[in-house]
Amino acid sequence: MSVTLDDLRLLLEVSTTGSFSQAAARLGWSQPQVSQRIAALEAALGVVLFARHRRGAKATPACEHYLPAARQALHLLDEGRLALQGAPALPRVTLASLPSLSAVVMGSLLVVLAKAPMEIRCETDHSSIVMEWLLTGAVDVGFVLKCPAIAGIQMELMCHSPIIAVAAATHPLAQARSLQLADIADQRIAPQYWGEECDGLMQQIRRLRTQVQPLHAIQPGSAARELALEHGFITIMPELVVRRDLLAGRLVRLPLVDLPAASWQVMMAYRSGKRWHDAKERVLLAARALAEEWQQPLP
Repeated sequence: MSVTLDDLRLLLEVSTTGSFSQAAARLGWSQPQVSQRIAALEAALGVVLFARHRRGAKATPACEHYLPAARQALHLLDEGRLALQGAPALPRVTLASLPSLSAVVMGSLLVVLAKAPMEIRCETDHSSIVMEWLLTGAVDVGFVLKCPAIAGIQMELMCHSPIIAVAAATHPLAQARSLQLADIADQRIAPQYWGEECDGLMQQIRRLRTQVQPLHAIQPGSAARELALEHGFITIMPELVVRRDLLAGRLVRLPLVDLPAASWQVMMAYRSGKRWHDAKERVLLAARALAEEWQQPLP
């Protein structure tokens, strides 16, 4: 059996999604077709490519060694197709981030790099998935929350972003000079969920309420931002996600003196020791400049 381009695309989809069913959906195949084709590919190559488990499939070390060649083959094919069409072949960089960071990171980088000689593709998912994509080579640079070190992945701290309470500039409490959680407890509140610390804060707010009413926790940050901007909610979320709104005066930080201290540690991650190219270096430099901007205190 010869390895076809469809096989290579299938291999990359399964390794990226970690699921035969998700790869099938993205390619328009049936799941049995995917299973049969992967089995045939494994037989042809003489290695096991994926470890099957109840929650999906994980690339084996043999598969991870093969993936860069598969990705390079498809990339060269794309370059050849563009050359036939008379279009210049530009290097491609794939970025990935948490959904809540996509606007603040991806948007800012694309503005800076809009005229750079490269093509940028953006993906979003949870930090753990982004790290897996980095390991398999599906992503060049990732923007994630601090996580345990992984061999072969270089991590750089971009910023500590405090968790703050915000409301629209037109909110009745927007001009308050000092507030306590008890002062906002009966307001409409929808924190951006950021983990166990958020659960603890929500319990504290429930105890302070004088009447029973829903207390919502939502994701991603864009949804919490919209509730504050458009619908009069108070939200509690990482400052970084709404930094531009705070600078523009659309949102204001509420001075909650007893808000428990918490923060996001935003990291930039990329594979070390990998074949380097100018486009990836441009992205890293632009991201470091962006990090310096984030580290400047708000007025």
